[in-house]
Amino acid sequence: MKLAFLLARMAARGFVAAVAMTVPSLAQDTDAVKIGLLASLSGPLAAGGEQIRQGVELCLNERNFVLAGRKVELHVGDTAGQPAQARTKTQELVERAGVDVLFGPVAAFEALAIDDYIRKAEIPILSNGGAEDLTQRRANPWFIRAVGTSAQPNHPLGDYAAKTLGYKRVITIADDFAFGHEVVGGFQRTFEDAGGTVVAKLWPPLNTADYGTYIAQIPSDVDAVYIGFAGGNGLKFLQQFNEYGLKGTVPVLATMTAVDEAILKNMGDEAIDVISSGWYSAASDNAQNRAFVAASRAKFGVDPGYHSVGSYTACLLLEQALKATEGKADDKEKLRAALRSASLSASPRGAIKLDEYGNPIQDVLIRKVEKDADGRLVNAVVQTYPAVSQFWSYPPAEFLANPVYSRDFPPLKSTGN
Repeated sequence: MKLAFLLARMAARGFVAAVAMTVPSLAQDTDAVKIGLLASLSGPLAAGGEQIRQGVELCLNERNFVLAGRKVELHVGDTAGQPAQARTKTQELVERAGVDVLFGPVAAFEALAIDDYIRKAEIPILSNGGAEDLTQRRANPWFIRAVGTSAQPNHPLGDYAAKTLGYKRVITIADDFAFGHEVVGGFQRTFEDAGGTVVAKLWPPLNTADYGTYIAQIPSDVDAVYIGFAGGNGLKFLQQFNEYGLKGTVPVLATMTAVDEAILKNMGDEAIDVISSGWYSAASDNAQNRAFVAASRAKFGVDPGYHSVGSYTACLLLEQALKATEGKADDKEKLRAALRSASLSASPRGAIKLDEYGNPIQDVLIRKVEKDADGRLVNAVVQTYPAVSQFWSYPPAEFLANPVYSRDFPPLKSTGN
C-alpha cells in the first residue's frame, strides 16, 4: 500500500520512479534521456534527500521534462542515508533502469561507497556529495561535483573569523564522519594560518541526541564555537546550546548545512546571529535566484537550500552538456567530456565553472541568520569571496601533497594533536 501510494504521488508529479526498482511494468520512453536520482528519502538525512528531489523537480518541470530537445525520464532510488543501500540503488539504476547519468547522493560517505562502481560502470554522475578526494587525490573522471567540496566554503570562514571578526580562540564541534572531519579541517587550516588557535576539536556521533556533555566542554575563554553539523543536528545543537544559557555569551560559527534553509524553517531565535559560510543563500539577490526561490516557495512552501540548489545546478549543467552533444546521451564518454566542460554564466548561485578535477570554482558567501521583514529566518549575505577554488589560495600540488582532511589532519597547532 505504501509503495503504491508513493508511486502514485510521483506519477502525479511527472516522475517515472525507480524506487527499489521493482516496477518494470511502468512505461518507459526508449528515446528519452534517463536520469537516475540517488536521494536519501528516508533515514537521518531525509531532509537533504527531499531537497534533492525538489531541486530536480523544479528544473524539469520548468522545462516540461525536456532538456536540449530531448524528453527526460527521472528514476529515483532511496539510499536511506546508508552507504550499502546507496551502492545497491546505484547498481539498480544503472543495470536495471539503464540510466544515462546519475544525480546525487546526499552524503560524502555515500559518494565514497559508490566510487569504485562509478569508475567500473563508466557512468557520469553529478553529485551532491562533498567527499573531497573524489575531485582531489583520487579524482574520478566520471565524477562531477554539482555543489562544492565539504571544506571549500569553510576555508573562507576561517579566514573571515580571524581577519574580519578578530577571533583568536575557537573550539570546534562536528559530526564524527567524513563530512564533519572535512568541514572542520577547512576551517581550522585557514583560521590557524591567519593566526587563530583552535583549542580543541570535539566529535559527537552522527546520531547524538543530547549534546550536553559536549556543550559542557566549551571553555569560558573562547571567542566562538564552530559547529559542523548535517541533517537536523544543527537544530538540536542550537536548541540545547540555548537551553544551557550560552546563546549571546559565546558566538556561533557554522558550516552551511548546520543552518541550511531546509532546517532553518524549523528553528527559532536560537539560530539568530549564527554566522556561516556557503556557496548559496536563498537570500542572494540576483534575478535567477529570486525566480528560483519564488518557484520553490510556490510549489513546496519552503526556501530552497544546499541540496535543492545543488540538484537544480546539476540539471542546468546536464542541459548545457546535452546542448553540446546535440541531445545525445548514449555515448558516455562524449557526455562525460561535455559535462566536464559545462559552465554557467548565471545561475541561482552565480557564475560557475569546473576546474580540471570536476569541481566548481564559485563564489562563497559569508551569511548571518536574521529575520526578514516577513519574520522569516534567512541567511543574510554579509560578504562574498569571489571565485573560490577547492584549493583555496594554496597551490594545488602543495594542497594535494597533504592528506585529505580528517579527524587527525591538520593537527592542532596548539597541541600537535
